[in-house]
Amino acid sequence: MSNFPSDKPVVVTCGLPYANGKCHIGHLRTYVPGDIFVRALRKQGQEAVFVCGSDAHGTPIVVNAEEQGIAPKELVNRYHKLFESVFKAMEVEFSIFGNTDSPTNHARTNSIVEALIQNNYVYPQVIKLAYCPRDKRFLPDRYVEGICPYCEAVARGDECDQGCGKHLEPGEIKNARCRICGSPAEYREQEHFFFKLSAFSGFLSKYLNTLWGTSNAINYAKEWAKDLKDWCITRNLEWGVRFPGHDDLVVYVWVDAPIGYISFTEEWANRTGNDWEKYWKGDSRIIHFIGEDITYHHCIFWPAMLKGAGYTQPWAVVASGMLKIDDKKFSKSRGYVVWVDEDYLDHGFHPDLLRYYISNYTSHTKELNFSWKVFQDKVNNELVGALGNFLHRTLHFAYKNFGRVPEGEVDKEIFEKIKSTTNNVISALDEYEFKKATDEMMELAQYGNAYFQSNEPWQLIKKDREACARVVKNCLQIGKALILLFEPVLPGNMEKAWKQLALAGDVHSARFEDGLIELPSVELGPPEILFSKIEDKKIKEMEAILDKRVKLAKSKEKKIEAEEVKPVITFEEFQNLDIRIGTVLAAENIKGSDKLLRLEVDIGEKRQIVAGIAKSHDTSQLVGKQVVVLANMKPAKLFGVESCGMVLAADVEGAVLLMPERKVREGTKVR
Repeated sequence: MSNFPSDKPVVVTCGLPYANGKCHIGHLRTYVPGDIFVRALRKQGQEAVFVCGSDAHGTPIVVNAEEQGIAPKELVNRYHKLFESVFKAMEVEFSIFGNTDSPTNHARTNSIVEALIQNNYVYPQVIKLAYCPRDKRFLPDRYVEGICPYCEAVARGDECDQGCGKHLEPGEIKNARCRICGSPAEYREQEHFFFKLSAFSGFLSKYLNTLWGTSNAINYAKEWAKDLKDWCITRNLEWGVRFPGHDDLVVYVWVDAPIGYISFTEEWANRTGNDWEKYWKGDSRIIHFIGEDITYHHCIFWPAMLKGAGYTQPWAVVASGMLKIDDKKFSKSRGYVVWVDEDYLDHGFHPDLLRYYISNYTSHTKELNFSWKVFQDKVNNELVGALGNFLHRTLHFAYKNFGRVPEGEVDKEIFEKIKSTTNNVISALDEYEFKKATDEMMELAQYGNAYFQSNEPWQLIKKDREACARVVKNCLQIGKALILLFEPVLPGNMEKAWKQLALAGDVHSARFEDGLIELPSVELGPPEILFSKIEDKKIKEMEAILDKRVKLAKSKEKKIEAEEVKPVITFEEFQNLDIRIGTVLAAENIKGSDKLLRLEVDIGEKRQIVAGIAKSHDTSQLVGKQVVVLANMKPAKLFGVESCGMVLAADVEGAVLLMPERKVREGTKVR
């Protein structure tokens, strides 16, 4: 039984794009499925508000604006307009696309923070913060670089982005250094304000058992909910939402950014005469589409904040897998990026093609790999060869031989096939399985092609016109159902196909169930081809653009590495490093982390070591391998697991483990 339509108000949100750079395909991993889901809800008769907007605050925006010599507001407005135009071009239609720097969001954020203060969920505490004596200012978040206190990796002030991935509170980072001038930072005391997240442990344990969405989000959150720490929710910045009663502090961006979901709904309601409170203070269904990397914020921090302030908590959290480019980890700095405007739209590719690729390449929760070659294959073989071929050949034959949709009834078996496919599509969308849904749609197109081919209407027309008319009517009915099913995925081309079938009304407001309403006998015009093959020459051009970008990034990286000369060490200093050869005895994933593995390694003695190689290495392939281990690394706890040593690897796209050229005895020293 489907979750929709529901008599409860539904609001669907997408994680806010950060107004600090251009839109790339990784962004669309969230927004296209969100748009498909909302369109599909409406096709089931469910009214839904679809909200999103620019995330306008936070340290990176201030840093970027300073580097460009402009005001943060100017930077935000530039990228806000860019994202708005790209979403429109990609047929992602939000009910409203707001901005967290709006007066409404400032007011709503202050209202919620004040409610948390009143309910004793926010408290002051004097903490030590990194301070740059040269620039004479406290250093918030990404103004700080240093060493992670948990895994000893190089990290930024708010997150161990190159190691264990842990959230870092202000003052936690070791060997702090000012990111702007490079000077060592001092630690000075200042009063800040904390959200009492630890008070919501019991609530979150029960809440997460009722939360709908994808398992990758919910399962991670259940692990994290076992160990909650209070969050510092104020920062030393001039750009942002002022913390109530303190002109020298702004709220942390992860406070006012999700509140944007509420304020955008509020702005939409004011424009349309609706009541925003029925969505955020009533019995509603709030569905968040997010990237997997912000699961903690949406499944732990955000529901607790809503609960503490007296608002409705999310009904479902849908987290997408991450992105790869040509099987390489997505990286703007290393050139593995495809920009939506200059690399896709500006080259004349139709938005529907990329929408189909994103929804059909793999399961929504798995890692999506974008390859121009695979893109070409999917377009040519599936959209052109299956769907486009069936619609065009059917419409062309009907127009040429009948000039209209033939009279007569559609066969029962055709309606049964359409009904079962529609039910399967709705069931898959209920589980946020967009690949499964689009596979069902494409299977119906293949069924139509097989039906057309096996009945040979081009032969049948010569000997039995009435029988041929029945076959054509059946095919056109399948075509109508395909147009309705594919509309959420391919809205632009399905609108054209709807008109070619001479159907009345708007395809975007028509429902899935209309596929079971028999086609009227209306006149047809000459059909136009909906999808065209992408030639090899064009794909080679696009691959060359990507290759050039990667090579340019590598040359810059080499230049930087050449400039970053490490201090010379003595042989005696090298001798202090206890580096040994070890054999991996066991390997397993660490609950709550998608980056870390727990290894048991024999280095002449058994050691437990945590290694950040989960995304590049399969546990089953590690057992028995020999690795190089720094044995006298200071022990550290990562996600509650003690690590006594460090496995050495080359820092390239995906860690490359260092191994001896032939097998040697465990514990052999590297000299």
